[in-house]
Amino acid sequence: MKLLALLLIGLLSPVFAAVEVGKPAENFTLTDTQGKTHSLTDFKGKFVVLEWYNPDCPFVRKHYDSSNMQTLQKTYVNKGVVWLSINSSATGKQGNYSPEEYNKIAAEKKTSPTALLLDHDGKVGHLYGAKTTPHIFIINPEGNLIYQGGIDNKPSADPADIATAENYVKSTLDAAMAGNPVTVSTSKPYGCGVKY
Repeated sequence: MKLLALLLIGLLSPVFAAVEVGKPAENFTLTDTQGKTHSLTDFKGKFVVLEWYNPDCPFVRKHYDSSNMQTLQKTYVNKGVVWLSINSSATGKQGNYSPEEYNKIAAEKKTSPTALLLDHDGKVGHLYGAKTTPHIFIINPEGNLIYQGGIDNKPSADPADIATAENYVKSTLDAAMAGNPVTVSTSKPYGCGVKY
């Protein structure tokens, strides 16, 4: 009876496939808020940042209200990095908006990703094992995952912590783009749970 209960729990639980650092990143195709379709394979040969995003999450607002995220986006997109923000909030859940509403929010916040992709059925979020907003994945030009985890090492919603935090997006991209080893390739993501 106990075994049957465990099997049922396993069958009813959400599937988090989760990708692995050092392994090829799983391909996916999503549509952005402008109606354009993007596949990860379109960006082979470039560094790619995947940022799970929910504009209503206090941990996300920490990085956008302070302009920390926009500064990172502008800095690395200008260096040729592809930055894909992904929203996996299901219909009726926190952070789920129409494309027009996302575009309005992006204009107000002056965001600068390459694209904001819509994953409202959560397939890509589950494929990558995205747990929080933000949750960061970084892929190298060969298509391998080189980092997954939190944006930094200060798991708080307090913008004052940004100044003293080690930013893992910056350290990973700076090291990898210079041909150096990535010192921290995995960390525990922090933030709001993805609203699947």
